[in-house]
Amino acid sequence: MVTTPAESVLRGSPYRADCPTRHILDRIGDRWTVLIVGALWDGSARFSELRRRVEGISQKMLTQTLRGLERDGLVRRTVYPEVPVRVEYTLTEAGRTLREPLRALEEWSIAHLGDVSASQEAYDRADRPPPDSTDRDA
Repeated sequence: MVTTPAESVLRGSPYRADCPTRHILDRIGDRWTVLIVGALWDGSARFSELRRRVEGISQKMLTQTLRGLERDGLVRRTVYPEVPVRVEYTLTEAGRTLREPLRALEEWSIAHLGDVSASQEAYDRADRPPPDSTDRDA
């Protein structure tokens, strides 16, 4: 069966520059997304709780990431009309489906931390020639 380029994009082909799945991969491959989804693993959390759980994230980056996750339908923002107003974030059903794949990445990074660190140190110590045209495809 022959498909048109538009049909291919609708099905998803992240290796194509015009495929919208690239946006999704950018979102779920982002370190802050991985950490926020992990922080919301067990249920809802307020902004300040998320900021404490995800050490090192700035207020601006947390806000941007939560907005993006909400826009993509992965996080739900609920505003409670109280004084003061209470806002909570929780994973949507789609967001919950990310838990296991992202948990696998988290576990892989923990399991291979030593190997990756040793490789980085060996690479950094190696005497390497400066990059030149041999590092590029012809």
